[in-house]
Amino acid sequence: MVRIPIFTSLTEIISKEIKVQTHSIERRKPESLAVVITTYNNPCWLEKVLWGYSVQNYSQTPVKIIVADDGSTDETRLLIEEYRENFPWELIHLWHPDRGFQKTRILNRAIVAAKADYLIFTDHDCIPRNDFLALHYEHAEPGYFLSGGYVKLSKTLSHQLTQDDIVSGRAFCKKWLTSQGFRLHSTLPKLTTNKRLAMFLNWITPTDATWNGHCSSCWRSDALTINGFNESMRYGGLDREFGERLFNLGIKAKQLRYSFPCMHLDHARPYATPESIAKNKAIRKETRQSGRIETAHGIKQMLLEEANDGYVEKIFSNTVIYLPVLDTILRKAG
Repeated sequence: MVRIPIFTSLTEIISKEIKVQTHSIERRKPESLAVVITTYNNPCWLEKVLWGYSVQNYSQTPVKIIVADDGSTDETRLLIEEYRENFPWELIHLWHPDRGFQKTRILNRAIVAAKADYLIFTDHDCIPRNDFLALHYEHAEPGYFLSGGYVKLSKTLSHQLTQDDIVSGRAFCKKWLTSQGFRLHSTLPKLTTNKRLAMFLNWITPTDATWNGHCSSCWRSDALTINGFNESMRYGGLDREFGERLFNLGIKAKQLRYSFPCMHLDHARPYATPESIAKNKAIRKETRQSGRIETAHGIKQMLLEEANDGYVEKIFSNTVIYLPVLDTILRKAG
């Protein structure tokens, strides 16, 4: 019987259809990565996520893991200090006091502090597979941001996951998950390690590629150009608005929800209110209709507010690329 290389043929067709140029691998690749993990008072979930990053099969560039902490108690700080000494990557705890929901501000601080060429954004409830960094690096391309996916776990399975489950990789195995009571449904194909199959699934999915806070990445220069995240926004669509301004800038999105999914741990969302979601929807609508690229409530405004407390000097020390920006900010501040 003659075997037809179906996925090889499909890959060729898809590559032509979505205009993936054959020389793309020769284009500029990131010289350094930073992973920004947002967190707030959930060290148990954060620890599981750190286990995932501790076993990444990645050696292409230097890596920083930045825990962007929106005001957690000392329990989170102590956890990070415990892991920092023997962690395979530079592990940074970026914290500010708890003044309510300020995820956008801690994200902006992380963008400034990262000093990395390429930024991956995720949350403390999203466990990466061991090829997570490598695949973001592989698909990174100037003029694009990457939009990943997730497999959502039940509350019971979220609590049951052990360090060995994550480090060994079986937590990402479809057969093991179903043996643990995970229902077989449409999210399981996201766990494929077959790159050609993942490419095909990315291509046929009806879901639009959007900026998703759980698993998206972009060039730091693009994040700075749009002035980071809109700090007037609260929970509910704040990530999407960031992506919509990237679109307005002319940045395209790669739909890769089947290429590098993360395991999404279950949790409550007490901070989600109808008022905050309605406000954010109005802001997003205005962003789309106006074609706005730069938010008026982002990194520049944050640095102006904090120019007198030593934060700017600390972040910009020994940084060449931002000196002109810092000079402009301080001159405008008078």
